[in-house]
Amino acid sequence: MNFTAWSHEVEAYDLSSCIIHYQGEPIYHYEKSEQASSRLMPINSCTKSVLSALICIAMEQGLVASTDTLISRYFPQLLNDKDARKKSITLEHLLTLTAGFRWNEFGGLNSFPQMSRSPDWISYVLEQPLSDEPGTRMVYNSGVSQLLAAILAQATGMDIARYAELNLFSPLGIEQYDWKRDPQGIHTGGFGLQLTAHDMLKFGLLYLHQGVWNHRQLISRSLVERSTKPAIAVKAPERGFYGWHWWSESVSELDFYYARGFGGQFIIIVPTLDAVVVLTRKQRKKGLMPLDLFRQRIAPFLIEVHAAGLS
Repeated sequence: MNFTAWSHEVEAYDLSSCIIHYQGEPIYHYEKSEQASSRLMPINSCTKSVLSALICIAMEQGLVASTDTLISRYFPQLLNDKDARKKSITLEHLLTLTAGFRWNEFGGLNSFPQMSRSPDWISYVLEQPLSDEPGTRMVYNSGVSQLLAAILAQATGMDIARYAELNLFSPLGIEQYDWKRDPQGIHTGGFGLQLTAHDMLKFGLLYLHQGVWNHRQLISRSLVERSTKPAIAVKAPERGFYGWHWWSESVSELDFYYARGFGGQFIIIVPTLDAVVVLTRKQRKKGLMPLDLFRQRIAPFLIEVHAAGLS
C-alpha cells in the first residue's frame, strides 16, 4: 500500500499519532509532530478500560469481590436510600454501565460537569435517581466509573495509581503518566489519565496477548475474555456492544473491541488479525471521527494484508 498517499488521508483527521501493529511488528506509524507518540496526552475515557484492567487484576488477587456482589457492600448508605432498587445494583452493573442512574454525560442534565463541580463525587453519583431497573439499559456514565475507582481504592487499601504501578504500569514498562484525583483524593475512574501513544500500544498488546506480557500473566486470560466480550447492546447513535468498560463491534465481518476517549483517543484490538491500532488526537475535529478512519480504511487494509499473507 502507498503509505505516503494514505498519510494525507490520516492528516485530514488531525490525528496526533496513528500506530498500526500487525503480527508482532509496527507496520505504520504516523506522527503529526516529532515525538508526538512519546509525549503524555490525556486519554480521556480510555481511562475506563485501564480501570477495568485493574479491577480484573484485583479480582484475580481476591481483593475485589465477584461481579454479582451488591455495591452496598462498599457503599452502605444505599441501604437507607428511599429507592429500594439501588440495593440491587451489583459490580457487574457498574462495569457494564447498566446501574440505572438517571444520567446525561454532556447536554441535557450535564451530569458529568455537575459531578466534577461537586465537593463529593461519590455522594453526587449515589444520590442520583434511577431512571431504569439496574441491568436493563446501558447509559454512558463516568460517575459510575468513579464508583468503581472508589471500590478499587477501598478494596486494595492503596492509591489506584500506586496499585497500577505495582501490577500494570511497571510490568509493561510504563514510566510516564499523570492521573487526576477527585476532591476526596481518589484517582479518576472515567477519565483523567495521561499516557503516551507508545504506552497505549503496550496496553493494547497486553490484551491482544490475552493478558500476557514478557511471559508473565498480568491479567488472567478468562478475565480478559470476559471483560471484553459483548455484554449489552448499545443504542443509536452508538454501534455495537459494551462490556466491562470496553466497546465492541464488527465491520466487514471483522470483530474488534476498543477503548475510546473523547476527542479521538482509541486503542483498538483485532484478535483474529493479531493487530492493535492506536489513534490519538489533541482535540475533537467536527465531522471527522477517527473510528470511521479505522472502519473505512484501516480495517479493510488489515483484512487485505492478512488475506495476502494467507494466499
